[in-house]
Amino acid sequence: MTLLKKVLGIAGLAVASTVVLAACSGDNSADDKDVVRVGIMTKTDATEPIWDRVEELAEKKGIELKFTEFTDYTQPNKALKNGEIDVNAFQHYNFLNDWNKKNDGDLVAAADTLLSPINLFSGLDGKKAKYKDVKDLPKGATISVPNDPTNESRALYVLQSAGLIKLSKSGEEVATLDDITSNSKDLNIKEIAADQSASTLTSVDAAIINNNYAVDAGVDYGTSIFTEEKNDSSKQWINIIAAQKDWKKSDKADAIKTLIDVYQTDEVAKIIKKASKGTDIAIWEGAPKN
Repeated sequence: MTLLKKVLGIAGLAVASTVVLAACSGDNSADDKDVVRVGIMTKTDATEPIWDRVEELAEKKGIELKFTEFTDYTQPNKALKNGEIDVNAFQHYNFLNDWNKKNDGDLVAAADTLLSPINLFSGLDGKKAKYKDVKDLPKGATISVPNDPTNESRALYVLQSAGLIKLSKSGEEVATLDDITSNSKDLNIKEIAADQSASTLTSVDAAIINNNYAVDAGVDYGTSIFTEEKNDSSKQWINIIAAQKDWKKSDKADAIKTLIDVYQTDEVAKIIKKASKGTDIAIWEGAPKN
């Protein structure tokens, strides 16, 4: 499970100290065209296998990766903007775009990596799922969604993708309940705190639950009746490798391209899925579907 899933919009994450592993006195990696300084969040059980293999594959291509691990989500983009690292990989498009706006930045996405799709889970009758398919939801069904603006908007777009509602907003626009223009099943969409959504499963017909809360609550992913799809609305939640605006013209362009090439392999795609226990999927162009 990626660290971004703690709160999908990332707002409100606790600030902690930065852990720098690669920096040391006399380090000339900033000028070495065969060294890529990569900023990531502190490695977890879900991310360490990915980066270990990417590092091995890059080394076989003659490229050395030097990692700087952060515990504070406010730091990796600052470090990238200041040239302390060459790329970072910890955020999705939504976070990057918001950071650029607030910090007069011009960082760009160099490559897509993965998506942590959220799910619409069936409500439960005891421990048994009430429904097996989103089409089975009855007229007047109650669906709980997170009540914070970022996660609620994402949830509503998922309901639209599932064919349950239509919205007047699109793409990266923030959607609210007031933006619902069609609700053919007269669904009762119930707003609830994201960290309480899993607890509603026995009292609703379906619930959209953030992955971290679903995993923590032991929700059975086999009870999902719809999974977020890759489309214009979900693109903002795709995780990326970010770089400086002119990275393709830099001395490290070839090395960064090699990093992207070895990351975007079928082998790494399989590791992403296995390490996340199926909650993350490789999302780059040509990535395996399963």
